[in-house]
Amino acid sequence: MALNSLYNVFFFSVLFCVLAIASSQLSSDFYATSCPTALSTIKSAVKSAVSKERRMGASLLRLHFHDCFVNASSFFSLCLSTYRFICFTLTPASGCDASVLLDDTSSFTGEKSAAANVNSLRGFDVIDDIKSQLESACPGTVSCADILAVAARDSVVALGGSSWTVGLGRRDSTTASKDAATTDIPSPQLDLSDLITAFSNKGFSTKEMVVLSGAHTTGQAKCQFFRGRIYNETNIDSDFATSTQSNCPSTDGDSNLSPLDVTTNVLFDNAYFKNLVNKKGLLHSDQQLFSGGSTDSQVTTYSTSASTFYADFSSAMVKMGNLSPLTGTSGQIRTNCRTVN
Repeated sequence: MALNSLYNVFFFSVLFCVLAIASSQLSSDFYATSCPTALSTIKSAVKSAVSKERRMGASLLRLHFHDCFVNASSFFSLCLSTYRFICFTLTPASGCDASVLLDDTSSFTGEKSAAANVNSLRGFDVIDDIKSQLESACPGTVSCADILAVAARDSVVALGGSSWTVGLGRRDSTTASKDAATTDIPSPQLDLSDLITAFSNKGFSTKEMVVLSGAHTTGQAKCQFFRGRIYNETNIDSDFATSTQSNCPSTDGDSNLSPLDVTTNVLFDNAYFKNLVNKKGLLHSDQQLFSGGSTDSQVTTYSTSASTFYADFSSAMVKMGNLSPLTGTSGQIRTNCRTVN
């Protein structure tokens, strides 16, 4: 029993230290001297893009999520033999590294072609525009990974949501993996227990999983991802189901779009959670958060308190932005976000 306790204490102590080190390597003023106009340039470009198309705010936020969630983990090998020795090895993987932006090459098939991303992810041109401006102002300085992180925050703000301090100093990956994206990005068909596991695998609590799901207060989804829910599930408002079916036939129209938030889709607010309480979640995974399970109370809290949702969402986004970043001399600062230097 004592041995197991020692093992657990050691393991979680190492894990805590590694996460703390990764977080401490990022700084909100990282570009204060090397590129003082970086943040204002990103903010201006995002504001302009969202003003032209409100949906772009959701697209840029989703880019950051799909970037950070892939390969965001650390692998530990621990061993104990009586009390004579304790050993471990640590191999970090990268999460928020702009791998999602890389085009396929002869040496790898990237994340853009993964099922969760293909013909779905958007906003690449906006990121390209920002990168071009920053390369003109501060060549080889601002990473694509940092652009994604700041653009996500500025998108939420542009849509009326909360803000948070973005740690900076990430570097860009030199490879990407379609298989990793396919494995790591949660499916919209997951049940609650699988959602909890998927987020737990990345270090998120159930509460953080629920609040991050609140990003679905803006954006749209394709018919193919919610057809099963609106035709087959029973925990759905009948009028909502009928209305949504009009744009999502039972056997056609896979690419037809419907808003994830049926009430205020172009605003970042807490209406998503109100919809769940009223059985108007578009995706199966959405409604799972309020379906008689352990997360019902959290959904109710956010449905009645926008300020609580905003505060918790901001905290969870800071944590997500700290998922296994490449820092220091790891990776590179890409000149073009779509290709390795």
